[in-house]
Amino acid sequence: MSRRVRFSPMLLANTCTLAVLCLHLGCSQVDQETPLQVSEAPAPQNSTQTSASQDTAATVPSKMDDSAPSVTPPAEEPQTLLLATTPKKIAVEKPTNNQATQSAQGTDPAQDETVELLFQKTSKAGATFLLEKGQASDGSFSKQLSPAVTALCTSALLDHGVPQTDPKIQKALAFLKTQIRSDGGIYGEGSNLRNYETSVSLMCFNRVNQNGSYDVTIQKAIAFLKGLQWDESEGYELNSTFYGGQGYGTHKRPDASNTSYFLDALKAVAEDPQSEAFQKAATFMSRCQNLSTPHNTAEWVGKASIDDEGGFIYTAVGKGESKAGETPEGGLRSYASMTYAGLKSLLYSGVDENDIRVQAAKDWIGRHYDLTTNPGMGQQGLYYYYHIFAKTLAATGDPFVLTQDQEKQDWRADLTRRLAELQRDDGSWTNPADRWFEGDPNLVTAYAMLALKYCDPQSLVEAEHE
Repeated sequence: MSRRVRFSPMLLANTCTLAVLCLHLGCSQVDQETPLQVSEAPAPQNSTQTSASQDTAATVPSKMDDSAPSVTPPAEEPQTLLLATTPKKIAVEKPTNNQATQSAQGTDPAQDETVELLFQKTSKAGATFLLEKGQASDGSFSKQLSPAVTALCTSALLDHGVPQTDPKIQKALAFLKTQIRSDGGIYGEGSNLRNYETSVSLMCFNRVNQNGSYDVTIQKAIAFLKGLQWDESEGYELNSTFYGGQGYGTHKRPDASNTSYFLDALKAVAEDPQSEAFQKAATFMSRCQNLSTPHNTAEWVGKASIDDEGGFIYTAVGKGESKAGETPEGGLRSYASMTYAGLKSLLYSGVDENDIRVQAAKDWIGRHYDLTTNPGMGQQGLYYYYHIFAKTLAATGDPFVLTQDQEKQDWRADLTRRLAELQRDDGSWTNPADRWFEGDPNLVTAYAMLALKYCDPQSLVEAEHE
């Protein structure tokens, strides 16, 4: 027979009081812990940061946030969202000194990993395209354009880990050897691009000259290039705007692009920056800068707009010329590819980084930082720009570009993402704006790969590597 349990009134009252107290204490504990979940507890890094990296990988240029992550919740975020989870006490980790330093510098480990993977994937696909689809049976790459394309493609492959002993590299080098001329130049028969073709071919041979087998070829090529430089031997004195420059034969005058290639070649063979060739070229390049200084007193400089100040034009010869055109006031517009070429040339020539010419060029670059266009030229010459962009910024030694709004841009990460975004399914790149042969996938892929090498997260190459 079952028994009934009887409770006294006093026991029931005490039990109810205790239940109310427990309920009150439990709610109070939830209220105290909830702000920790909102404002102090870091989100799981693997899920949040990886998602952010994937979302920004195809967006260029991305802006780096150098401030520490905010721990204050958005005002509109409802508390009820957090109360849906178990209100456990959360241990709040304080950042280590290393983590704090990375945050202050805008470094995101998850984004770094994403950029590294992008670099590896993009590099491998580009090399595969050149090796499997770009090379002709005689070892050349787009020889109908210029032997320089073969030199650029071969250099790009070597830079991305294809060994010199690879049969396709050997065939490419054999083709380039057929372009060596008796005057020491390395150029196509009857070519009007002798400075350009010799410069890039010399740099290619220099990459594979570990045992000195190309010493004579390189020495003769340097002598040939110096002989092309406009100076007293051609009847041009220091006061001439031709002085110190290099150019295409068809134009009968020097320009900043050819002069930049010439100095790349001198740099590659470790020419003394104080040599006559370097210093003469620095004189020419200084006269191509939109900056009124004792180095440039041309009339067109005085008409430069504030926006163009510090940048570079194509050539200072005569009344000057800019591929970006003129301002309504008659000034010559600066544009990015020549500005980077000008800055790099000054640095290679030993001009101090505190020199007003260097500082003004960097300031122009900060005001026009962009990887969606060749600033001043739109899509024209875009991949030539990417190559010279990377090479110049590597020469500065700066890991970031400080933009006009004081944002620090990680140019290596930005460029890696941009090149990965633009790469075609077959591993190549091409430019729909087919000016300066940028419709040719071999040439454009070489530009992209040479630029990408300076972005290698594992081995940040120095400017003198190329």
